[in-house]
Amino acid sequence: MEIPTTWGTVYTSPWGDITLAARDQGPQGVLVGAWFKGQAHALSTLRGPLVPAPDHPILLDAVTWLERYVAGERPRPAQLPLLAEGTAFRQLVWSMLEKIPYGTTLTYRELARQAAARLGRPTMSAQAVGGAVGHNPLSVIVPCHRVVASDGSLTGYAGGVWRKAALLAHEGVILP
Repeated sequence: MEIPTTWGTVYTSPWGDITLAARDQGPQGVLVGAWFKGQAHALSTLRGPLVPAPDHPILLDAVTWLERYVAGERPRPAQLPLLAEGTAFRQLVWSMLEKIPYGTTLTYRELARQAAARLGRPTMSAQAVGGAVGHNPLSVIVPCHRVVASDGSLTGYAGGVWRKAALLAHEGVILP
């Protein structure tokens, strides 16, 4: 099986460099990754090397999306063609993250309750959901930073808890 070429560039955000990765798939390509430098699990879903391509159309679109976010606009994940590769469970959780509104938070427990309901189960472990959240390959764009502990405290952000706090503050979230 041929390994698809993955194109990449780096966007410098106020919270640190973000590596962006895209593949030629579909009419314009798909964004497959957005990781902060040094982020846990960064580049873990890639197969093969990341080829520099700062002028790739989907990477330019992703940079524009991030610039709008930094400027205080509220771009939605659906405005980019995304391909988050992972298990069916992780993909379910990541799709749920996309629906958490800008400037709001959701607890791991509530996210687990919603995931259980979607799967037709009576309950689900918040830790299982946290594992999926932690492996989100599209940081900032798929807003895993909006998931907090049951008491509202900040825990478990693969890009660093300080970044989670900074992203939430940028969105106007008042932290406990």
